Amino acid sequence: MRVFRFGSLIHFSFFACITGVAGIAGVGILAFGMLASCKMRQSVPSSHVRAANAPRPDNATLAMFGRYCSGCHAAYGGGGDAAWRAISSDAAEIASRLDWDTAAKDHMMPPPDSDQRADLARAPGDREKMRAAVNAARGGGIATDLPLDRIQLPPGFKISVWAVVPGARSMTMGDDGTVYVGSGGLGGRHKKVYAVQDKDRNGTGESVTIIRDFDKTDAGDDLAVPNGVAFRNGALYVGLVNRILRFDRIASTFAQNPGPAIEGVRFPDEGYHGWKFIGFGPDGRMYVPVGANGNMTSDPDEYALIYRLSEDLTSKEVFAKGVRNSVGFDWHPETGEMWLTDNGRDNLKIGNQGSDDIPPDELNRAPRAGMNFGHPFCHGGDIPEPDPQYSKYGNCADATPPVQKLGPHVAALGMRFYTGSNFPQEFRNQVFIAEHGSWNRSKRIGYRVSLVRLDGNQAVSYEDFASGWLSAEGDRWGRPVDVQVAPDGAMLVSDDMAGVIYRITYEP
Repeated sequence: MRVFRFGSLIHFSFFACITGVAGIAGVGILAFGMLASCKMRQSVPSSHVRAANAPRPDNATLAMFGRYCSGCHAAYGGGGDAAWRAISSDAAEIASRLDWDTAAKDHMMPPPDSDQRADLARAPGDREKMRAAVNAARGGGIATDLPLDRIQLPPGFKISVWAVVPGARSMTMGDDGTVYVGSGGLGGRHKKVYAVQDKDRNGTGESVTIIRDFDKTDAGDDLAVPNGVAFRNGALYVGLVNRILRFDRIASTFAQNPGPAIEGVRFPDEGYHGWKFIGFGPDGRMYVPVGANGNMTSDPDEYALIYRLSEDLTSKEVFAKGVRNSVGFDWHPETGEMWLTDNGRDNLKIGNQGSDDIPPDELNRAPRAGMNFGHPFCHGGDIPEPDPQYSKYGNCADATPPVQKLGPHVAALGMRFYTGSNFPQEFRNQVFIAEHGSWNRSKRIGYRVSLVRLDGNQAVSYEDFASGWLSAEGDRWGRPVDVQVAPDGAMLVSDDMAGVIYRITYEP
């Protein structure tokens, strides 16, 4: 999330988090919310506010703040209906306190302890942009006119919108080419699982079916966020925050609103980093992460883990420790070894290095069970945690360093080895990573699909593959979440902000 600078009249050096989520007319669109230090709301002193009597934006305008802010789902306790009610209340308060030009600005807040102030020169232009987005939403959607010409790809590659899927998150491929898509974007307001098909095989997923709407089947359950999906032996598995569901014979039942055949082993009722990415390894067993129960966990035996489940999903064992928040992993197509992304902690400051630049996100390799990747005592393999509350759990010498340090706070999520035949041979078995984008960095980074080139088990480069969802000025219109190799060798990329799945192909 970029910095919201309130100008010489308003200075929030104490704010640590500002977030929002909402939905409009069946199309997921973020609303605007504010949370101080991610824990408690703070009041703005009236002496600092020149807009107490300013007109309050209408509800549609408030919702459209989400077009330019991150859905920091954890800030209100994990998202869902209860969180949305709290955010709705906050949004009204915020609208009464901030002037329109400031509120329309595409910035969120200064980082903790910052002395930076706002430059509102761009506010009028952002106001018009906000109004245009509101009008687009009222017209029925926001995914119909995406500026794909801004996406930069290597020569010979092309991108198109493959399907419109609100809140699209994790993806998995069925035996017949059906793409099953979890959601949970926009702070958990999207709680649907979809089946997407290209029935006429023209390169477009024109058939989009809602398999299950957890807002209806599990109304009021804030933990029923179906982010994770996996397919095996004809069954679809759906990972919620605290449990795994299995839907049998999914190819023949997904249009019939099926119920789950089983509900597997339970996980903590913790929304903070609780959204699940799930997948089956070469051993036929499911792997499930449990992220840190906060920015830092003080219980590394229960959180910041990756579990391996029994084949019947009735029991679990710890496969890896020290993994702060992995929302993407895959297995090397030749070695069968697990590789995973991991998101670094926030608000770390060491000497002259501020939280903008440390720690890195990580690409890790886990060839065996029992490895520890460092959280909460070590970051990026070589940055010791300075806080004794967490450093007591180990030393960097005890942690497995990443194969590749990624950008700081790029929010590296879904990753896949490219195993298709459409891309040139040089991309075969290389790592593609969806970088969702930074939320609390003063200058945004990420918002792209990156490529890590490998030589054996060694990373030899880390570079852009698809970029352009983030402008040079820091505006963004999309947030990649997951990547998936299609049967024809194309690469599918989900985007929970634009509400689409893209298709990237190579055409020499």
